[in-house]
Formats: sequence, C-alpha cells, structure tokens
Amino acid sequence: MAGSFIVFEGPDGGGTTRQSQMLADRLRAEGHDVLLTSEPTDGLIGREIRALLRSEAMPPADAMQLLFTADRAQHVRDVIEPALREGKIVISDRYALSTFIYGKALGLDEEWLRDLNRTFPTPDFTIITLPPLAVCLDRIGKRESTDQYENALFQKHIYEGYRTVEEPTTIFIDTSADKDAVADIVWQKVQEHFGPISRESIAKL
Repeated sequence: MAGSFIVFEGPDGGGTTRQSQMLADRLRAEGHDVLLTSEPTDGLIGREIRALLRSEAMPPADAMQLLFTADRAQHVRDVIEPALREGKIVISDRYALSTFIYGKALGLDEEWLRDLNRTFPTPDFTIITLPPLAVCLDRIGKRESTDQYENALFQKHIYEGYRTVEEPTTIFIDTSADKDAVADIVWQKVQEHFGPISRESIAKL
C-alpha cells in the first residue's frame, strides 16, 4: 500500500475531516508512514480562500475555483507528489472532486472544471462520506461559525452532486452512525481495496 493516495470527499457536515483523521491514526498504529493533509491548504493561497469563504462578499464563482485549483497545484507539487515518491500513504481531506462538485453547483461549465484539474494525480481510492442530508445540515447548524457555502439550499445542490458520482475507485459511506462504527467500515473498505493491512504485511514489504 506504500505510495498510495486516498481522498475523502463529501458535503459539508459529511464527516470527511473526522474520518480522514481516524483512518490516518489507524494506519499509523499499523506501522504505516502516513501524511494527512487537506484542502484548502494552510498555504498562502489556501489561507486566502478560507478568509474569502468567511467574508461577506466573495469573488465570482470562476475566480474562486481558479484559486482552489492554484492552491491544489501548489499542494500537489510541494506536498502530495513528494510524499508519494517517498512511499508514504497520502490521505487528503478533499481534493479535485470538490472543485468539480462545488463549481458545478455554482453553475460553472463542467468541461472547464475538468480541464482545470486534468493534470493532477488521480487518487487510488476515494471515500465519499454521505449521511442523510438532514444529518449534514444538523451538523452544520451546530458549528460556531459557517462559511458562504454552508447554507441549506446550496448544500442540497452539493449533496445531489456527490450522489451522482460513479467511479470504479470511489465508494460511499453513510457516516450518520457512531463515529467509531463508521471508522470500522472505512477500515474494512480500505482493506478490501488495497488488500489486508497489518503489521505482519508491512514486515514483508
């Protein structure tokens, strides 16, 4: 499994951050060298994106997606690709699919969005965390602060967008259950995709 790229995607409130962290912790406990990262990043562009999302007025939708893509380009060059070359397991909380789903929900051209991301590495495995929409909205409602994208009407469009994804290396997981029970399901699916993962299997590499 060394040098593998796993991505967590899903609507806001879907549980990508929690489940990506729990998978990273479990893989590390099994002896794997894991890099856990996220988008928007903590880099200069990523910080600007986060600030814009929390501002009263944002740039046009296409300008925002160009910023997301620029942040991703730096992320891939400086973080993801070096880690993969070193044989690490890279887990990213959001990646290129977010640009496509959110951009499409904002009315942007699908082919233009795909072209923006065409040169980036393709994940080996994508996990879409998709509890019922009501669960996502309830979780968002409990947050101390929200951003421009975290409103109910827009999130319905995002949710439907994720539901339509059909890729052979992508699975859906309902994260409405207890977080530990969900983490066990994620672990099972990762093992089914990559093969059994254990300290013994690592020792044989």
